[in-house]
Amino acid sequence: LAVSRLLERDQHFTALFASNDQMAIGACLGLHRRNLRVPDDVSLVGFDDLIMARYAMPPLTTVRQSVYEIGAEAATAMLSLLRGNRPEVQLPAPALVVRESTRRMLR
Repeated sequence: LAVSRLLERDQHFTALFASNDQMAIGACLGLHRRNLRVPDDVSLVGFDDLIMARYAMPPLTTVRQSVYEIGAEAATAMLSLLRGNRPEVQLPAPALVVRESTRRMLR
């Protein structure tokens, strides 16, 4: 639906970044229904690195952020707060996982 509205604006674009992988996969379907090919016509990137991202067609380029590590940091911070201490939180850095839904644009 969002991709359809974007395409109806008749503005040229070469890439889309979705706020999560599920939305990116939905955008891929919307682009396909408008006869646009990922990544030939539009590069597509998601966020989350869900398991389904690697099996999407084409496999989805995404940003991975470890939910496990974030959860562990949150638990450690909560335990620190319960002990009356100020928690020190170090969130893991996100990582770009390049797959087949993106391509380099030629100038």
